[in-house]
Amino acid sequence: MTTPRQDKMRAFLRAIAADFFTREAGKNSLITVTDATISPDFKRGTIYFTCFPTSEEEKALDFAKRKRTELREYIKDHAHLKNLPVLEVKIDEGERNRQRIDELGQQG
Repeated sequence: MTTPRQDKMRAFLRAIAADFFTREAGKNSLITVTDATISPDFKRGTIYFTCFPTSEEEKALDFAKRKRTELREYIKDHAHLKNLPVLEVKIDEGERNRQRIDELGQQG
């Protein structure tokens, strides 16, 4: 169960990360931030994303991991937070699986 403060921070992280990756990502793939989580102590966060085409996922994940420091700087420049969370980035497996189920449903 998350607190309203955590929910607000999750929404903020999701939005700011989406803005950052829209600006920084190359033209070879489309990175879409789908979710974010934040620990109860606000010290650690995770940004979840999907990538299109899916064949570029590993490259997109490597790119996102390389850009974590710049993402933290971007957050620092656009928010007035006492402490910046340490961020992790991950591919949103649940969203990818949901999209695959939708594709299969359309074929049948």
